[in-house]
This record gives sequence, structure tokens and C-alpha cells, in this order.
Amino acid sequence: MIGISKAILEKHPDWRDKFWQFVRFGVVGTISSAIHYGVYCLVLLVANANISFTAGYAVGFVCNYFLTTFFTFRSKPSSHNAIGFGFSHLINYLLEIGLLNLFLWIGAGELLAPILVMIIVVPINFLILHFVYIYKGRK
Repeated sequence: MIGISKAILEKHPDWRDKFWQFVRFGVVGTISSAIHYGVYCLVLLVANANISFTAGYAVGFVCNYFLTTFFTFRSKPSSHNAIGFGFSHLINYLLEIGLLNLFLWIGAGELLAPILVMIIVVPINFLILHFVYIYKGRK
């Protein structure tokens, strides 16, 4: 089985690159999500869930931009990817805050709701960012 996988990857080196790019995205996403959730939990001690989520999102956003740019997509900061990243995260934030409030409304609890949100939005965010960094960069 390993020989077959190796043969396929040798025929399609772009698949190998995409696979490792996705792995790097997962690592960056895990780090950024942990930062986001940690800040959320700290701010939740003194503020409501929406304010806490927004504070965590803002701190995670800054870390995420630099890690995504340098590590995931092996790029350099530019006005193009900063604008694309910011716009994608505006869409992502609106989706996340909506889902957070939905999960809170159905009784998921303030500690569980953001975790459920992150599980849903991570694949969506990868597709959006892939478009920003890869597709747009080819023009």
C-alpha cells in the first residue's frame, strides 16, 4: 500500500505539496484556535460570550495572519494577501459569531459553543484562504 501511495505522489508532486500545505494549515489553525479559545476563556471571566469571542478572535487573527502567510502558504505579507485575509476573516467572523449565538441559544454552554463553531468553520476558512493565497497569486 505504501508503494502505491509513493508511486501516486511521484506522478503527482502537486498532490504531495497540497497535502503538506493542508497539514501546515491544520497546525496553524490549531495554534490560532488555542490562542483564540484561551483569550475567550480569560475574557469570559469578566465579559459576556460575544465580547469574549470577539477579543479572542482579534488576538487569534493577528497570530493567524502571520503564521498562515509565512508557514502555511510560504508567502510574504503583501497588501493583496492582507486584504484578502482580512476580508475572508470578516466573512469567517460573521459566520462564527452567528454560529456561537445559535449554539448558545440551543444550550451548548459558553465553554462548548466556541469549540463547536471552530469545528464547523475550519474547512470553510481553508478553502477561502486557499483561494486568496494560491488562486489569486497565479494571476
